[in-house]
Amino acid sequence: MSLTPLTQASRNTTLQQILDQVGGVILGKPHPIRLALACLLARGHLLIEDQPGVGKTTLAHALAKSVGLQFQRIQFTSDLLPADILGVSVFEGAGKGFEFHPGPVFTQMLLADEINRAPPKSQSALLEAMEEQQVTVEGTTRPLPDPFFVIATQNPREQAGTFPLPESQLDRFLMRIRLGYPDAQAERALLQGRDRRDLIAELPAHLSPEALARLQDEVARLHISEALVDYLQRLIARTRDPHHYARGLSPRAALGLLAAARAWAALDGREHVIPEDIQAVLPSVTGHRLAPAEGTPGNPDQLTRELIEAVAIP
Repeated sequence: MSLTPLTQASRNTTLQQILDQVGGVILGKPHPIRLALACLLARGHLLIEDQPGVGKTTLAHALAKSVGLQFQRIQFTSDLLPADILGVSVFEGAGKGFEFHPGPVFTQMLLADEINRAPPKSQSALLEAMEEQQVTVEGTTRPLPDPFFVIATQNPREQAGTFPLPESQLDRFLMRIRLGYPDAQAERALLQGRDRRDLIAELPAHLSPEALARLQDEVARLHISEALVDYLQRLIARTRDPHHYARGLSPRAALGLLAAARAWAALDGREHVIPEDIQAVLPSVTGHRLAPAEGTPGNPDQLTRELIEAVAIP
C-alpha cells in the first residue's frame, strides 16, 4: 500500500470505505461504528458495554481488518494473571539466561474481551499500556507498537461473575458505546446472510499501519476556533458544579473530548470543528465519567442531554 500522504478527497473516500465495509458486517449500527472509528482516529481506547452476542467482538475484528492492524485477543477470565497479558521472562538453556516472551499486549489492536470478568489486579495490567503506550515488566520498560488501540468489551455489571472497573480504569477509555439489538430488517438480513467470520476473513485493508498513524496525526491538527475552545471549557466547567454532578470531568477528559470532536469532523470530511461535532461525541466521551450529584436522579443519557441543553452554543 502506498505510503504517500492522503489528500483530503482520498482521505474522505478511504474513511467512507471503512465505514461501509464494517457496516456490511455489523448490520444496522452505523452510529456505533462511526464512533468506534472516531475513537481510533483520536488515538483513544474504546469500551463496548452490552449484552453477550450482539456483535462486540465482531466489530473489533472487522475494524482491525479494515484498517490493516495486527490484531490480538485476550479472553479475560477470573484466573487471568497480569503475566498472561504483558508477558514473562523464561530461563533459556545453553547459557542464554532469561529471555522475555512478550504477551498479547504487544500488538497494534488489542481486544480485551469481557474485561470485567477478570479481577482488578489483571485489569490494572493495562493501565500503563493504555496511558503511555508502554509496559514495564520486571523493571524493564518496553514500548508498544504504533498505532496501539485497545477495544475492551464489558458485560452488564449486574451479570454474575463480573468485577466493576475502577474509575481510574474507566478513565483510560476515551469512549464507551453500546451496540444494542438490531432492528427487524437488520436481524433478518443477518439470519439470511453469510457467517460473519467468513465475511471478516475476506475483508481487504483500506489503510496500512503507517498510513493510519499519519492520518491520526492529521486529525490531531484539525482547526478549532477560540470560540469553540470557550464552548468546550464551559461544558467542562458545568460538570464541576457539585449541585449537578458528583464529580467533574478531568483535564484528560477535556483533551479526549477535543480529540474525539476533531475525529468526528474528519469523518464528516471537514478541516475544522463545529459545535455539532462536540455534541455528537459528548455522550460517548462523558457517559462513563459523569455521575449525578447526591440526591439527584439521572442516568448517563440524561446527564449528557442536560449538559448540552445547559450550555449555550457560541
